[in-house]
Amino acid sequence: MSLSSPDSVHSGTNNTKASRPGRPVNKPQEAEPAPAPGVASITHLATRLAEYLTPVELKRVKEAYRFSDEMHLGQVRKSGEPYISHPIAVAEICADWKLDAQAIMAALLHDVIEDQDVKKEELLERFGPQVADLVDGLSKLEKIEFQSVVEAQAENFRKMLLAMASDVRVILIKLADRLHNMRTLGVMAPAKKRRIASETMEVYVPIAHRLGLNDIYRELQDLSFSHLYPLRYRTLSKAIKSARGNRREVVKKILDAVKTQLATAGLPAEVYGREKTLFGIYKKMRSKHLSFSQVLDVYGFRVVVDTVPNCYVALGSLHALYKPMPGKFKDYIAIRKINGYQSLHTTLIGPYGTPVEFQIRTQDMHRTAESGVAAHWLYKTGDQNMTDLQQRTHAWLQSLLDIQQQTGDSAEFLEHVKVDLFPDSVYVFTPKSKIIALPRGATPLDFAYSIHTGIGDHTVAVKINHEPASLRTELRNGDIVEIETDPDSRPSPTWLSFVRTGKARSAIRHHLRTINLNESVELGQELLSQALGQLGIKPELSPSTIDRLLAESSAKSMDEVYADIGIGKRMPALVARHIVSLLGGDVASVPAQPSNGSELDPVTIYGSEGVAVQLAPCCLPIPGDHIIGQLRRDQGLVVHTADCSQANRLRLKEPDRWIPAQWGTELNRRFDCRIRLLINNEKGILARVAAEIGESDANITYVGMDEDDEHMMTQLRFTIQVKDRVHLAHLIRNLRRVAGVNRVERERA
Repeated sequence: MSLSSPDSVHSGTNNTKASRPGRPVNKPQEAEPAPAPGVASITHLATRLAEYLTPVELKRVKEAYRFSDEMHLGQVRKSGEPYISHPIAVAEICADWKLDAQAIMAALLHDVIEDQDVKKEELLERFGPQVADLVDGLSKLEKIEFQSVVEAQAENFRKMLLAMASDVRVILIKLADRLHNMRTLGVMAPAKKRRIASETMEVYVPIAHRLGLNDIYRELQDLSFSHLYPLRYRTLSKAIKSARGNRREVVKKILDAVKTQLATAGLPAEVYGREKTLFGIYKKMRSKHLSFSQVLDVYGFRVVVDTVPNCYVALGSLHALYKPMPGKFKDYIAIRKINGYQSLHTTLIGPYGTPVEFQIRTQDMHRTAESGVAAHWLYKTGDQNMTDLQQRTHAWLQSLLDIQQQTGDSAEFLEHVKVDLFPDSVYVFTPKSKIIALPRGATPLDFAYSIHTGIGDHTVAVKINHEPASLRTELRNGDIVEIETDPDSRPSPTWLSFVRTGKARSAIRHHLRTINLNESVELGQELLSQALGQLGIKPELSPSTIDRLLAESSAKSMDEVYADIGIGKRMPALVARHIVSLLGGDVASVPAQPSNGSELDPVTIYGSEGVAVQLAPCCLPIPGDHIIGQLRRDQGLVVHTADCSQANRLRLKEPDRWIPAQWGTELNRRFDCRIRLLINNEKGILARVAAEIGESDANITYVGMDEDDEHMMTQLRFTIQVKDRVHLAHLIRNLRRVAGVNRVERERA
């Protein structure tokens, strides 16, 4: 995936470095070339820029235009237009945001390094360091040989976001570039259109939303939709056009009624209706399984007033005009969205029983809603004067750098960041009433890491709304979250299974890599030795084989390879087969690892390996159980009971990630186990059960109770700590003899 989607072809050989004209000389500034009919020129752009740039700045922009025009001489787009029309169009989109002169110049020059082999040093000399850095950040990446297409995609994405972290103008220009390419995508081959549209939907749309660029966000969505599903797009577009005539009367009636109501209340306001985007309607039809005729709220209305208090006055007036739908009011003014968006949202029952959505906001809120971080660009004079939205954006961009420092590779970086690009958010409070925005599904651990990595690493417990809660609890809007820490506590690999934010995941993985490196190396070395033994290869590798393996695996040392195997990032069977190929063996003739792992020597589990080996929480294996190990990415070896239903489902999906395991001897620790008791609900029963567990030399770590309506009894659930299956069997026999206990069983997943 190229994040710049090249779409140019060249006439003759004028585009090549050898036949390109020599370094251009500045043309007389007063002699603009007369454009041919239909060919883009600087004239329209200059007129728009003159509205807010100084004459000196405008002069510099024209110099950049002339340089770009010379460099792209003879180069044409797929549509047949001169290539210079594309940089001008990108600059015009940036001018809509009123970006500064350096950004406009960079937009005009954004392809000269990649397409025409212009050196950054030349741009530095001609246009200054800011423009040179922006163009360099925007230039398409040099061709790098990656092991896979996915890795190339991830590396491109990583470099783009890190360039954005140093200067947000990079991504603003990049989005303008992508928008114009999407607007002119029709001339491409169908396969290329789908690829670029898919990339746009996956990468650029969420970034535009995250930065609050809602106009770009909506247009990119619709354009991507039209190229990914052209038949659905055309069908839906036709249905909307035919429905407009029927709904025009309803829209006019609502507009007139709202304007009259607000005028009666003495509120100066702009009121206008808007049609929802085709993709928005399509997404609602898909998510709620509706036909087009069932999607009633195709139109929405905006009310723009002068002050924040009048937003709430307007809300009251609208509620007096039409009845509000219960549960359909959201106050994004008091608690703004994570991308800075503010408005009041309410859905009312309009004429003929049709639900109608209203958004109520001020002019400043409206500018931010449409243009996001770009809306206040002209007013940025330094960090101390940044708007709240810019500060939020700056903090997010800085978090990208933090994740990059903790992340081992590009694919992992991409995984972390894409999580944070999802638009849905929940808003929770610290004990001091500070609002923290987190992705939907976030947990108290995500909250802790969002405050500081040190707090997340040492978290031991949490209170939500002043009540103790599990670290796995999904946070909801308005929750008050209190984190309890212990300096001796450390992250657990199991946290990776439920944290939601990229920052939390990268911090936990960073800890697991660095703090527990020795354990992971030892486990990885053992697993690779077993895999090599299965293929008839001795584990002692020659220096030349090691050097070739490291070169081809992008690892710095064998310890790094072992650690990657130990945390589940590399498959030992695949590494072993790679080594066979390096030794000159016929890889195709080497038998694949059996899915049940029956031919491999089992890994011995002692229960004291630390984070390199984890006992699966679904089945909680204990010594004496038949066990099997699952190599999970960045979680090391996860041990399940052989009859665990969840393990059996996972083995069908990824059979090569499973290896045999066995318990070691001299296990000097206790293991968690769940039991369930069906009891008569009578006085003193809980005390008798707890006493028997204690007398049987077992520890209780959790007690839960619920009613069994079918048997008119009560269920007690315990998590206890036992030595092994023999100890557990002894405990269960003793519990069955307690008066009032009807049934005791080990609880399975």
